[in-house]
Amino acid sequence: MRIAFGTDERTPLTDDMVESLRQLGHDVVVDVEDEPWPEVGRQVGEAVAQGEADRGVVCCWTGTGVSIAANKVGGVRAALCTDAETARGARRWNDANVLAVGLRLTSPTVAREMVEAFLATDPDPGEAGTIARVG
Repeated sequence: MRIAFGTDERTPLTDDMVESLRQLGHDVVVDVEDEPWPEVGRQVGEAVAQGEADRGVVCCWTGTGVSIAANKVGGVRAALCTDAETARGARRWNDANVLAVGLRLTSPTVAREMVEAFLATDPDPGEAGTIARVG
């Protein structure tokens, strides 16, 4: 899978996340770092919306700013998640295509679990009507 990744601050956590994506066999096609969070969200969102990436992962201190910025791009459904079950639900029930992660409180283990759940989960076909209402 092609993953657009972006962070407004390169940290050991973000390095670990990119390395984990690659170890899982994903191609990191956009690697935005050390840009202001609005740019990070926009660039990753555009990569997903334009089909350059299948999904996106964005990070900032709280995860809120990049999720707001990514959601400004048409066709993006960014979800700020704090654990694997929330990330799984964001895909299953909302067809989220961008995972937003806060750098402040997320450990490398939790980040890996979230990314794996987000990328391994498909939308629930029974939710298609509800998901379409968001568009």
